Amino acid sequence: MDTPGDPSSGPHVVVVPVRSFRDAKSRLADVLDDTGRSELARRLADGVLDAVSDRSCVVVTGDDEVARWATGAGAEVLRTDRRGLADEVGAAYLHCLDRGAARVTVVPGDLARPAGLADLLDGTLDDARDAVVIVPDRHGDGTNLLSLPRLPAFRFRYGPGSADAHRAEAARCGAPVVVVTDPDLGWDVDVPADLTGLGADTSDTL
Repeated sequence: MDTPGDPSSGPHVVVVPVRSFRDAKSRLADVLDDTGRSELARRLADGVLDAVSDRSCVVVTGDDEVARWATGAGAEVLRTDRRGLADEVGAAYLHCLDRGAARVTVVPGDLARPAGLADLLDGTLDDARDAVVIVPDRHGDGTNLLSLPRLPAFRFRYGPGSADAHRAEAARCGAPVVVVTDPDLGWDVDVPADLTGLGADTSDTL
């Protein structure tokens, strides 16, 4: 069993996985062309980084364009050639722990309504102590935010049913779980129906 670390003993780092802008959002191909999908992916990622701009942030990617964008935004870049979101995030998590982080929060770069991230980071998460905090997507299935203390053996389980899988993994590691239902942070953009959740600053992409 892992022993969760004291969240006051080190920094709280935000990890934002962004695979690519150029090849992003293929499931929107029926409503957006290649340029529109690329611009949308970048705007969504801009919004997420803006929302966590007062935190230490690591963008994990294997893409040169994303790496340049993240560096320009003032984020640390962790380059990875791993395949699959779970492996990419797992590598970034261990990287942050090796650098002394006491808590790591993973936020995808495609949230439609990320403005509430700052309040969550400064409120619920800072009070969570040794808990694993999960914000499911609006369907209650996927994981739109995952925040962990020091649990080096934690196995990330992105994909269908990941919210329940992450809850079970936290239990396996002996950590309490806090599930936060948030209608804004629960809205990511993958399919055309998700576009209705975009704010005014992003909707002009369509």
